[in-house]
Amino acid sequence: MGTPSTADTVLAERRGAVLVLTLNRPERLNAWTYALEGRYFDLLDEAEADLDVRAVVVTGAGRGFCAGADLDDLAAAGNADAETLATQFPARAAARPRTRPLTLRKPLIAAVNGAAAGLGLVQALYCDIRFATPEAKFTTAFARRGLIAEYGVAWLLPRLVGTSRATDLLLSSRVVRGQEALAMGLVDFVAEPDQLLDAAVAYATDLAQNCSPWSMSVIKQQLQHSLDSTFAASVAEADALMLEGFQRPDVREGVASYLEHRAPAFPPLEPKAVDPKVLT
Repeated sequence: MGTPSTADTVLAERRGAVLVLTLNRPERLNAWTYALEGRYFDLLDEAEADLDVRAVVVTGAGRGFCAGADLDDLAAAGNADAETLATQFPARAAARPRTRPLTLRKPLIAAVNGAAAGLGLVQALYCDIRFATPEAKFTTAFARRGLIAEYGVAWLLPRLVGTSRATDLLLSSRVVRGQEALAMGLVDFVAEPDQLLDAAVAYATDLAQNCSPWSMSVIKQQLQHSLDSTFAASVAEADALMLEGFQRPDVREGVASYLEHRAPAFPPLEPKAVDPKVLT
């Protein structure tokens, strides 16, 4: 059997205006590798530039969403000398950091079909909305592998579930299943396994058909900025953006379609050069 190509590590399928990405290493519960990472981020870049793609759904093939970093890669990192670690890992991060999904200007929705552990959990948290099955398993895993809270999860997780719950999840690395994850705010919706992907795609399709791409992009930006902002600064930013919005066709179309009782026809999101090192 031949070695799978890099393109096989993440599959892409168009469903109308929604791009469905499937992490595709089912024999390893879609464990994260540099090849998978590169392919996933390439596809996000393509989705960013494609005017016809208005939302993205990411899921996993087989029984898992993503079981975290591939153990072979972890073992290699654990055996590397300090000089190698100090040069290779920062170089990879400088090229395109693992926070790339946070810079996507279009809605990114996770359909968590199984285990989401460590880096796999982090990537799910980087999504805007999370769907999960009742039996999906979430664990930070880091403390049980001798690792620290990686890739900003110590900043992000308390903002989703609160400091006390985040502390519990990070220190214990205990497994949380779908319904508990829903109750604590770790996920937004729970669906049965045979309905999960369709439910996530239906949600994404509703956004694609009925919401302004520009509005959603700006709202994502506002949400990120507000996490480290004062209320007054958030209001000031909103006022400036509102004035900008009044000059755009989106507002006119949004009002007209409502008054005319028809579906809106919002213009696509204009391509924009994105600096992957900066969270916009």
